[in-house]
Amino acid sequence: MNRVVRSGELKPSPGGTVTFEGDPYGSGVSFFLVDNEPGAGPELHKHPYSETWIIRSGQARFTAGDETVDAGPGDIVVVGADMPHMFKNVGGERLDIICIHASPRIVQDDLQE
Repeated sequence: MNRVVRSGELKPSPGGTVTFEGDPYGSGVSFFLVDNEPGAGPELHKHPYSETWIIRSGQARFTAGDETVDAGPGDIVVVGADMPHMFKNVGGERLDIICIHASPRIVQDDLQE
């Protein structure tokens, strides 16, 4: 084991999201630990690699290209590289979701102006 990142070591953003970029730790993946309020979520964007989400609690609505799908606790959602996508918390409680990026660094192209 090369490194343990202890709870609290990575500080959350004001919105409650913790960002982990794997490169400094020798990891080939990065992720966001999201804990957001109803109605919150990222705007339309894309990455040059796939992204995978694991919904731990709450309800999310994902849009990828022309497709929209709702997902809840235990569901796993995947979009491919360069696919425009976004998600929103559509439930009445906080959304706890892990957003896994298949890259040692998070690379994001925001598509909204």
